[in-house]
Amino acid sequence: MEVEYTEEYVRNSRGVQLFTCRWLPAAFPSPKALVFLCHGYGMECSDFMKGCGTKLASYGYAVVGIDYEGHGRSMGARCYIKKFDNIVNDCSDFFKSICAEKEYKGKKRFLYGESMGGAVALLIHKKDPTFWHGALLVAPMCKISEKVKPHPMVITVLTSVEDVIPKWKIVPAKDVIDSAFKDPVKREEIRGNKLIYQQKPRLKTALEMLRTSMTLEDSLHEVTLPFFVLHGEADIVTDPEVSRALYEKASSVDKTIKLYPGMWHGLTSGEPDDNIEIVFADIIAWLDKRCGDDAHLALPAQPLHHYIPAMSPLVSGQKPQRPRSNGKYLCGWRGRRMHRHSAM
Repeated sequence: MEVEYTEEYVRNSRGVQLFTCRWLPAAFPSPKALVFLCHGYGMECSDFMKGCGTKLASYGYAVVGIDYEGHGRSMGARCYIKKFDNIVNDCSDFFKSICAEKEYKGKKRFLYGESMGGAVALLIHKKDPTFWHGALLVAPMCKISEKVKPHPMVITVLTSVEDVIPKWKIVPAKDVIDSAFKDPVKREEIRGNKLIYQQKPRLKTALEMLRTSMTLEDSLHEVTLPFFVLHGEADIVTDPEVSRALYEKASSVDKTIKLYPGMWHGLTSGEPDDNIEIVFADIIAWLDKRCGDDAHLALPAQPLHHYIPAMSPLVSGQKPQRPRSNGKYLCGWRGRRMHRHSAM
């Protein structure tokens, strides 16, 4: 199915230029629903999440992505998160501005978050709990695994210097790409993506992610929107127990969890093609069910290739320029089968 892809730069409430993109189902007179992408730490949308955007658009969904400040093609210090709330507010403002567009009014609205993007999606939901119709959460960062929770003294020491050296890249970290993406060919393609941040995390960035995870962990019961959380059982980047905790503690009436045996962190981008097809079949089936379209529950085996907007579009053309490991990872970044509370 033909998919239309467009790009646009917008300006956030702080005047920073952010890159956005859309994948639209060209063969559909009107999309089934809107899906908004929240990418992971250090990642970007236009290339890394192209497969996801194209796949969902080919099944009739309008898919919208944004690179966070400092990420991908957006402006800002590379992968520096001064305040996690800035990311959440930027995404919420931009996504709602899209929902307010004439052609999309009345369409159902879904959030899609991978890894750290899962935390972003959940926090967007918390800003306006009744606005969103659901969320897809792929290996979300929403709790600190007990296996890697930092000692309070360590947090105290780091916090004491975060405003002195906030941008220093001093936080030790494993090579997440090696640990997240199983397929060796896909892994090297991802490593070759120069828009992806591959250096050590900055001090304040790491602490903001840590604090965000701790805040989410204490408020999982406040999650009320329908959601589908997916996680690879062999994930050593974010612990599967994080997704189980979300499923068990969330107050959502409609909630589903599926853990995939043998699969790693990069469920939609780093697994062999057959595994990726399995994951997307589940994602599309979940979306179709909640959009009143059950016609695609059996998918083909082969892939087809209130807003007070704080964002303002820029002038067109104005561009800024697994091996196993026992290592520990930050913020729930670690170092069974289908359960559901709904009819999937």
